[in-house]
Amino acid sequence: MKRIALNDLPEESVSHNPAIKKKVMLRLGELPHLTNFSQARFGPGQVAAAHAHTDMCEVFFVEAGTGLICIDSQEYALTVGTCVAVEPGEQHEVRNTGSEELVLTYFGLRVEPSQ
Repeated sequence: MKRIALNDLPEESVSHNPAIKKKVMLRLGELPHLTNFSQARFGPGQVAAAHAHTDMCEVFFVEAGTGLICIDSQEYALTVGTCVAVEPGEQHEVRNTGSEELVLTYFGLRVEPSQ
């Protein structure tokens, strides 16, 4: 059993944009197949640059705010309560397009690397 309190965790930088902060609740190796379970906070206008993963899929859940996620050049709205699953190899970028903080809770699942 693991019990983690989000409020007790230190902030870290998101690898795709160090100005965006996250709190990591679970890390690679703590549960089978899980790469991370985190919450990120994007200030207005902040962007996690486009990237893709060959060895993981990611699931994002919008807790607060509004934004866009661009997946393989197609834009999708991010609004409270929206869940988006990104498949391995799909290029994705997250943008806060609103005037409030965009809060995403997300996790990654390890998969066999795509060829």
